[in-house]
Amino acid sequence: MKNRFLSLFFTLYGIIAQAQQKPNVVLIYADDLGYGDVSCYGATHVKTPNIDRVAAEGLRFTNAHATSATCTPSRYSLMTGQYAWRKTGTGIAPGDAALLIPTDRVTLPGVLQRAGYKTGVVGKWHLGLGPKGGPDWNSDIKPGPLEIGFNYSFLLPATGDRVPCVYVENHRIVGLDPTDPVQVSYKDPIGNEPTGKANPELLKMMYSHGHDQTIVNGVSRIGYMSGGKSARWVDEEMADVLTGKVNQFIESNQKTSFFVYFSTHDIHVPRMPHSRFVGKSGMGPRGDAILQLDYCVGEVMKTLDRLGLKDKTMVIISSDNGPVVDDGYKDDAVAKLDGHKPAGPLRGGKYSAFDAGTRVPFILRWPGKVKAGTSDAVLSQVDLLASLAALTGQKLSKTEATDSFNTIDSFLGKDKKGRDFVIEHALNNTLSIIKGNWKYIEPSQGPALQKATNTETGYNSQPQLYDLKTDLGETKNLAAQNSQILAELAALLKSEREKDSK
Repeated sequence: MKNRFLSLFFTLYGIIAQAQQKPNVVLIYADDLGYGDVSCYGATHVKTPNIDRVAAEGLRFTNAHATSATCTPSRYSLMTGQYAWRKTGTGIAPGDAALLIPTDRVTLPGVLQRAGYKTGVVGKWHLGLGPKGGPDWNSDIKPGPLEIGFNYSFLLPATGDRVPCVYVENHRIVGLDPTDPVQVSYKDPIGNEPTGKANPELLKMMYSHGHDQTIVNGVSRIGYMSGGKSARWVDEEMADVLTGKVNQFIESNQKTSFFVYFSTHDIHVPRMPHSRFVGKSGMGPRGDAILQLDYCVGEVMKTLDRLGLKDKTMVIISSDNGPVVDDGYKDDAVAKLDGHKPAGPLRGGKYSAFDAGTRVPFILRWPGKVKAGTSDAVLSQVDLLASLAALTGQKLSKTEATDSFNTIDSFLGKDKKGRDFVIEHALNNTLSIIKGNWKYIEPSQGPALQKATNTETGYNSQPQLYDLKTDLGETKNLAAQNSQILAELAALLKSEREKDSK
């Protein structure tokens, strides 16, 4: 009897200890934040003390990558553990796209839900909503986040520069007046709303390219929208609204394990920070938006501290892709850089095959479990799904999250090497692969410079090979001098690409 009691005691103790090992997870996913945009990564013209503080208390990674140089595919890979380039229709999604993630697919929130977590997403979604053909904005908007593993969602349906300019909480538009239904079109004008193209005198921020359709809150957007006047967001209030929802979710779930995906709007265009930040960076709206992002991080950290959750919570801060300066609005971002280098020492930026397209800030803090410092381990965001599954005691099947590998020891600083290789994806579907010091960019067609955003694309009809150890800025193409390395990396990339058809 005594032995049975002891056996039961130790079993229960083990279960409790395992439960206590499962951290809460707060994933703060910034938008268009470059490798050189935060001071803990070398920025000197703008200060980010709250992000820096998280970095000082955790691990700051120098070789971590989003899977794509643009938003929708990076987010798709993050959520599914599968490279977006394996699935058609995962390019930059219009604001009325149907849900891109199949509801029967394993997802990052779904895996954590299976482990007993309460899961929430707040902020930019940009992965589509509703059935094939797109959502009915004036009814239940589903399938969406709640159908792929989230218990709660409060969303910008697409991006800040795309209609509809409303928040969607769970399955409904927030504050919608049923007598003023929302209509959305990405093909033809709809309703009689003024547009940036026809009514520039109504704009409080002028567009530079694109972004000349329906005006909402003095800013013209991509796409046409009518109705929903009572539900429309105010850009300058967005950061406070979203941060408030994140903190509410944490408060409501503080007594259980929780995962919250805080997908910030900042620093994406249109950059319309709250008046508290306007003019404070000296770098125009883009710099002010960085300050606002840092403030939001600080507010979430304060909530964890106040509730006594700091030591129980893994905080991850990263970005969906690299930086872009002029992305469609005349907001003085280029003129007021004043020596600031959004990509730091890297070449390229958002949309690019060069490393600035996907090498992004990545910080992980878990007090008492992760030793503070810096890591050069090679990380990919696609591995978060399998890694957090392993951390919570789950084993994925061979058909689940097929591109995601368990690299939890690297995320926690126990393994200094990381992945054997990492694959990057550019706007025109050009793929690159990094293994060891070497990076190979496959030949592709396209302009060497994306004129609208003044971004070097990295597209070249000839193969490119760079030694990142001696040439992090990818300035010297060594393909001709290293034919064997070139052939090996090209073959490895080809093999990975063809896994899709097996």
